[in-house]
Amino acid sequence: MARISGIEIANEKRAWVALLGVYGIGEKRAKDICKGTGIDENKIVKDLTEGELDLIRKYIEENFEVEGELRQNIFRDIKRLKDIRCYRGVRHKLGLPVRGQRTRHNAHTRKGRGMAVGGLKRTLEKT
Repeated sequence: MARISGIEIANEKRAWVALLGVYGIGEKRAKDICKGTGIDENKIVKDLTEGELDLIRKYIEENFEVEGELRQNIFRDIKRLKDIRCYRGVRHKLGLPVRGQRTRHNAHTRKGRGMAVGGLKRTLEKT
């Protein structure tokens, strides 16, 4: 398996599809990388030479922020929002939707499953 940005990419896939496995590279960026390096995007990864893989690694390193570096920057940005206690930071801290979505009905992804409040029916003992 080829190693790019610390990630093992699949050997049996086309070059641009295999690049999608790297965090921070989507479809457009993967195709741009192939064009920028002059490598055929439909070439299978196991057919790429070590020189071509080095060319891809160098191009990604120079032009894009991917994997750990990108994750750290995102984490740092969210931490900054929390520290200055802006509205978005407070929403991140509370685990609620950040971008204006309603929470009355459809916030299960951020809030988790609902907890039943009422509905416990117990019979009182007679004394």
